[in-house]
Amino acid sequence: MHGVETVLNVLGSVALLLWGVRMVRTGLTRAFGATLRRAIAVCSRNRFTAFAGGLAVTGLLQSSTATAFLLSSFASRGLIPLSIALAIMLGADVGTTIAAQVLSFDLGWVSPLLIGAGVIAFLSSDSVRARHLGRVAIGLGLMLLSLKLLALATQPLRASPAFMAVLEGLQDEYVIAVLLATLATWFVHSSLSVVLLVMSFAGSGIIEPKLALALVIGANIGGALAPYMSQAGAEVEARRVPLANLITRSLMGIAILPFLGPALHMLTIFDPSTTRLAVNFHTAFNVAVAIVFLPLTDIVAALCIRLLPAKARAEDPGRPRHLDPNVLDSPVEALGCATRETLNLGDRVADMLRQTMDVFERSDQKAVRAIEDADDAVDRLYEAIKLYLIQISRNELGEEESRRYVEILTFTTNLEHIGDIIDKNLMELAGKKIKNRYAFSPEGTAELKAFHARVLENLRLALNVFTTRDIALARRLVAEKTAMREAEAHAADSHFARLREGRAESIETSSIHMDVIRDLKRVNGHVTSVAYPILEAAGELADTRLKSAQSLMRAPAES
Repeated sequence: MHGVETVLNVLGSVALLLWGVRMVRTGLTRAFGATLRRAIAVCSRNRFTAFAGGLAVTGLLQSSTATAFLLSSFASRGLIPLSIALAIMLGADVGTTIAAQVLSFDLGWVSPLLIGAGVIAFLSSDSVRARHLGRVAIGLGLMLLSLKLLALATQPLRASPAFMAVLEGLQDEYVIAVLLATLATWFVHSSLSVVLLVMSFAGSGIIEPKLALALVIGANIGGALAPYMSQAGAEVEARRVPLANLITRSLMGIAILPFLGPALHMLTIFDPSTTRLAVNFHTAFNVAVAIVFLPLTDIVAALCIRLLPAKARAEDPGRPRHLDPNVLDSPVEALGCATRETLNLGDRVADMLRQTMDVFERSDQKAVRAIEDADDAVDRLYEAIKLYLIQISRNELGEEESRRYVEILTFTTNLEHIGDIIDKNLMELAGKKIKNRYAFSPEGTAELKAFHARVLENLRLALNVFTTRDIALARRLVAEKTAMREAEAHAADSHFARLREGRAESIETSSIHMDVIRDLKRVNGHVTSVAYPILEAAGELADTRLKSAQSLMRAPAES
């Protein structure tokens, strides 16, 4: 049981370290995510400013993996050249060593101060940014605490014959050590955590210095492998950035591996401390990668383009364009992405609604099938937005963010329902009209066109209300619901008048005519629903449309 307890203590300490790294990354991303992204964009003028920008941003963020995801997103949208993205990644790789250098010193006494200050800031402040900075302080404190616990947990390992036998088997098998560290880093998605773990083992005398250097090489390669594997299903342009980073780190690792002895000698001259050996080599390794490959970014970029050529593919209308997974840690930005994608969904539904009247006028069966395909794309887009919103909801949302989350989810659901009404109901009516070769009367056609045009205009207005959240536009949209009821009643009266006249076209298309009016009114109901949450939040809605009992009793008395 003693051995089991030791393993559990080590695993718990490593898990605490990983959680602390994650809290620092998410806290900084949520507090300064937009600022960090703008900083990267500003620094992308040339490879040297790009290197400096990557170093500064990742020095704060302490996650080259997060920076790689961000750059992949930029590259996939054509916002940054691949060679510049690689220069930023070279700076990011150096920047991520800053925390390792700081944490290599004995700062265990700072841990309770950081955790205490972070908890106080998180629980007592109403400011969102202050709460996120509190999260950062807690994360740093947990990282320092985990290193202290890890040192205590690994002490019994030195007395474990089985564990020491495994390590002795790795003493001269540096290639295997690199592979094991690569896989471990890919699994935990944090080269910083693995380097700090190696530092703890080396400082405790559990592993010999050359093996520690080999494990650090593996940690650096694994740190580049994680974002590349995570982007396996992404577009080719997005995968090139992590591939370039993986190539540079792997080549440097292969080049240094035969010279671990001289490297150890130089590091010992610089700093004889065995505790800081792994951290110093981690920094030196990434600085060497930057020195060698910064002048060669264009060559590496060309190699990546050759290895991952762009594939010609047809545009998929159901593929989301704006749902950036790299901003999910920043709810404000992620909700902005969901808003843009919802407008894209609204444009596609508006195109379906616009084509609906053409189908009824021209009796075009091909157009019916085209609208059915468009509805399939709308369904896929809606599912993508819904899943993206679910991922956003896993974060801590403020009151305004929660309100916007509900507005987006409700509006996208209504847009999807509109697509279903057009596909399942209106197109079924169009198919019936085409099959039986019916024709609306000229007056009936004019009424339907006018009713349809009004619904289409209300959909455009709803998209503007959703975007601007303007109170005046929202009131106007709700007023249109009453106007549409009156328009429906007027259209029905006109149609019944034609039936009384015995108009043949009106008689044979009567059910289709009235069903089209009914379905368009249903569409308008879904359209106008976007205004209600906005008006309710502004206190612009009455509690009920029913007349009060007091006014009902007064009305007969007055008569």
